[in-house]
Amino acid sequence: MPGATEPLSATSFGQAPSPGARYHGAVIAMHWLTLLLLIAVYALVELKGYFPKGSEARAAMQAWHQLLGVTVLAVVIARLIIRRVCNETPAIVPPPPAWQESLATAMHILLYAFLIVMPLLGWFVLSAKGKLDLPLGLHLMPLLSPDKPLGKTLQNIHETLGNVGYYLIGLHALAALFHHYWMRDNTLRRMLP
Repeated sequence: MPGATEPLSATSFGQAPSPGARYHGAVIAMHWLTLLLLIAVYALVELKGYFPKGSEARAAMQAWHQLLGVTVLAVVIARLIIRRVCNETPAIVPPPPAWQESLATAMHILLYAFLIVMPLLGWFVLSAKGKLDLPLGLHLMPLLSPDKPLGKTLQNIHETLGNVGYYLIGLHALAALFHHYWMRDNTLRRMLP
């Protein structure tokens, strides 16, 4: 096993590096694009709180939050299609215990569910509030009839799940770092460009 300061490579485990040691480039690109979009979506939510209600800056941040949220949905759908087409998941070397594999699978299911449900909930909120105009002259089709009380309820659910998202994303990042620095396997390197 390599020392604590020795960089880990595929040859550290007696294996030559192989082209299949990483995810397909398109899968990697979509993963990091999703992260960048999430950073922007969350940053806009946090930053808009610094501006008074009714201000142009706050309204602009909310509008861009909505547009980027819908973009997350489109990117995740494309990402799932690309993963299906590229259908190769590089092996983790050395292989983790079965319980870690199960936990990783559960975490990925939760993350994908979050990445699909959150934008859809936001879209339902906009539909219920009758506010379907987005920046750049884009307009969403309504998913339900205007209903302001329902919109408020859906918005509360959306915000609560958004807070849960901080933990899901944080746990995902911590798990990758745990595998990289503690387990010293190739989990993180498989997704690096």
